[in-house]
Amino acid sequence: MKAILSLMAAWLVAAGLTLTAGQTLEYKPGKGPGKGKHIVFISGDEEYRSEEGLPMLAKILSQRHGFKCTVLFPINPDDGTIDPNNQTNVVGLKALATADLVVMLLRFREFPDDQMKYFVDYFNAGKPIIALRTSTHAFAYSRNKQSPYAQFDWQSKVWPGGFGQHVLGDTWVNHHGNHGSESTRAVFNPALASSPLLRGVDDIWGPTDVYGIIHLPADASILAHGQVLAGMKPSDKGVEGPKNNPMMPLIWTREYHNDSGKVNRILCTTMGAAPDLQSEGLRRLLVNASYWAVGLEKKIPAKANVDYIGNYQPTFFGFGKFKKGVKPEEHELKP
Repeated sequence: MKAILSLMAAWLVAAGLTLTAGQTLEYKPGKGPGKGKHIVFISGDEEYRSEEGLPMLAKILSQRHGFKCTVLFPINPDDGTIDPNNQTNVVGLKALATADLVVMLLRFREFPDDQMKYFVDYFNAGKPIIALRTSTHAFAYSRNKQSPYAQFDWQSKVWPGGFGQHVLGDTWVNHHGNHGSESTRAVFNPALASSPLLRGVDDIWGPTDVYGIIHLPADASILAHGQVLAGMKPSDKGVEGPKNNPMMPLIWTREYHNDSGKVNRILCTTMGAAPDLQSEGLRRLLVNASYWAVGLEKKIPAKANVDYIGNYQPTFFGFGKFKKGVKPEEHELKP
């Protein structure tokens, strides 16, 4: 048995995968400009299948671009399976102590204070964040309103709008497009067409709807607005009327000056569900953003390779639709 386990461990290392207590994933870097940089992906939402989309992005960034990538999941402590409905138990946040970049897709999470401290320390150090979809309302302190981190709550009065509005640029407002029946196309800002973040990005479409964004600060740079489409296909036309006049911000950047005197580079998009990430353009934007966030914008390729590593057929978004019984190691790299 020991010989078998040793062979399995050797295979995992050869495949570029390390398991930490069976509950987090670490993809060892391949060749690429990201060598020496560590990205931590934090998944944790009930609806948009971050537990499927973020491992796929981590594989691309590690194997095609040279970043070390760690993926964290909400875990059911009883059986070690991925449980997006567990709002208090993302395992492995200690990995943030060595992270150069966080990519997050969270929704209404409330981590124990000793775990949340890793995120806050990372943030206070002025390190960058790429925030997807429901990260505008990443935290909800309903259990421990006296937490020293309660200002991160999306309904905070200390930080109006919480982490989402105060740091990223906006919190949860509404579904501007009709959820589940009106999809989204990115309309790029011509004034920022030369941005390295948009290098090689020709088109972005996704089945999720446009979110209402009404609090965005003046220091935000809007890379793209979201056109509300009349249906759930890329070929559908934009709806007529006030939903697209004006269009809502869809992708933006800002530099947030935190209370520690440091500056966090932020890229936020209200897209990012697992099926949205089937858009080659969205994957390329996020790969470009990863280079940019860690100061490697001069090394962003003319057209970054964002081909999947292995098969990617994500579950469609919706509550209660996550694949039950899946353990983190099932996202391993295939030889």
